Amino acid sequence: QLQLVESGGGWVQPGGSLRLSCTASTGTLQYYTIGWFRQAPGKEREGVSCINSSGVHKTYTDSVKGRFTISRDKDAKNTVYLQMNNLEPEDTGVYYCAAAQFATVEDMCAQRYKYLDIWGQGTLVTVSL
Repeated sequence: QLQLVESGGGWVQPGGSLRLSCTASTGTLQYYTIGWFRQAPGKEREGVSCINSSGVHKTYTDSVKGRFTISRDKDAKNTVYLQMNNLEPEDTGVYYCAAAQFATVEDMCAQRYKYLDIWGQGTLVTVSL
């Protein structure tokens, strides 16, 4: 059973950067589409960015385009990264990664994929002065 662990969250001032990591503690991410999601206090969970198993196809929610970059490690096996630059207070929230073996990046980030049931425990990102 694939298990996911997120890391890299923390506090940063507006304009700062963080890099989140999603790692497989058991199993491998090699054959999975991976998505980053976030949930701000009092808001619904939203898809932030998703990447397919080969790393070729990626998608971003409009509010992070040009600021966030999703990538996979060299062998695309065990770690997916989310580089977050020029962070804004609106980026504050708990960030989760999720895995789905046959999802398109569009369906995954829109949370339309029926079998989206492998999640990490989340990492908190706080952007404030």
